[in-house]
Amino acid sequence: MAMQQTIEAYRHPFTTGTEVKRMLINGEWVRAASGKSFESRNPATGDLLANVAEGDKEDIDRAVNAARAAFEGPWSKCKPYERQALLLKIAELVEKHYEELSLLDTLDMGAPVARTRGTKQRVIGMLRWYAGMATSIHGETINNSLPGDIFSYTLKEPIGVVGAIIPWNGPLGACIWKIGPALATGCTVVLKPAEEAPLTPLRLGEILMDAGVPPGVVNIVPGYGETAGAALAEHPGVDKVAFTGSHFTGQSIVRASAGNLKRVSLELGGKSPDIVFADADLETAVPGAGMAVFANSGQICSAGTRLFVERKVYDEFTTRVADFGKSLKVGNGLDPDTQIGPLVSEQQYERVTGYLSTGRQEGARPLTGGEALTEGAFGKGYFIPPTVFADVQDTMRIAQEEIFGPVISAIPFTDIEEVITRGNATTFGLGSGVWTRDVSKAHRLAKGLRAGSVWINCYQAMDPAVPFGGYKMSGYGRESGIQQMEEYLNVKAVWIKTA
Repeated sequence: MAMQQTIEAYRHPFTTGTEVKRMLINGEWVRAASGKSFESRNPATGDLLANVAEGDKEDIDRAVNAARAAFEGPWSKCKPYERQALLLKIAELVEKHYEELSLLDTLDMGAPVARTRGTKQRVIGMLRWYAGMATSIHGETINNSLPGDIFSYTLKEPIGVVGAIIPWNGPLGACIWKIGPALATGCTVVLKPAEEAPLTPLRLGEILMDAGVPPGVVNIVPGYGETAGAALAEHPGVDKVAFTGSHFTGQSIVRASAGNLKRVSLELGGKSPDIVFADADLETAVPGAGMAVFANSGQICSAGTRLFVERKVYDEFTTRVADFGKSLKVGNGLDPDTQIGPLVSEQQYERVTGYLSTGRQEGARPLTGGEALTEGAFGKGYFIPPTVFADVQDTMRIAQEEIFGPVISAIPFTDIEEVITRGNATTFGLGSGVWTRDVSKAHRLAKGLRAGSVWINCYQAMDPAVPFGGYKMSGYGRESGIQQMEEYLNVKAVWIKTA
């Protein structure tokens, strides 16, 4: 009953009398052109949360046209100070409504409310950082070597219409990570939320309108990847696609971008090594290595799922990580004591349980977990307990493929050069971790690991000013940092003969 009251508390004007949540196009909440809708359900209970307008190619076309008109119209005349003020207003309203937004994330994708509430500083910090960057965009003068009096300089200009496609594993933060830099640089956006978790993005759209975002500057079109997402990726009116998701979809987006050679930035999957040396502070490393995977039920692209442990402490450390996993409370994310919530959907549940079965078949030994939770309160949701597999070989599928669940593959190693080679022996290169008291080892691993982030004696540390992204099949381009701002800007060279 309490859950239903919570759901009812978050009905909004974009819910119509027919209880279908509409999409945001050109500043208006509109139905899908097809009239279709899809269900959004609570992954902890199976309860229906809402019916959501299902966008497709026609809706994407309407949204892109609105974004193009806004980009070439009044929005292009907004000064950096005005964009900064708008982002600060959005930050103020997001902070005011943060409890509501965090609950929507929990209801829609299952993350414990303790986690969704805990990202407040990061989300608000991103908005305010982007606001600061809005007035920091500038070109440069260049002293060229041509004869005569020819002056040269560069201009930084917004790239145009951005197609933003986000995943379901952190809806609010993912929205800000795409919308924030677009607004700061003067671009316009068509956002396609994940079909598994569209409610927070739609509520954020209402907040954006309240903040004064002009019509067409931000458009939000929920729908499925193979229809709405594909239409956005290939649309000739889109100048850039910013995508976060699987590497398979990322490859499809690269192919779709060829039509007009739109710019693409991709933050994709990972199979990140987390390396523990015998000289590490094991009291810190045990929960650190555990939550590098168990957080958000393992639904984090940079999770440290390949746990390399120096052989002399391998048995002790893996047992302690397994005991730590057993101590975590699994349950409905609305319970403030829950530490591990459900997986987002039946499809993801079947994927992860399939890997649990595969791991056992390949000869890996579960120290804890290894089976879905299906009894009692877990019966209607998609619950997988923290799982630690020992006796894992590098060639096993659970050590090579992204599972996106709370599953650790623990692997022993002997020396530094060996673990660098084995840590890099993957098609991915998003995150990595190192636990050691030896500063020499820390620097050697930081240089030797081919990954976009190397966390030493910590894991998943994030800041708006620090770039995040991948090597190899983990994508290209960066989120956060000045490097992300460059992804949304064109550089124009200007030559002036003054004599």
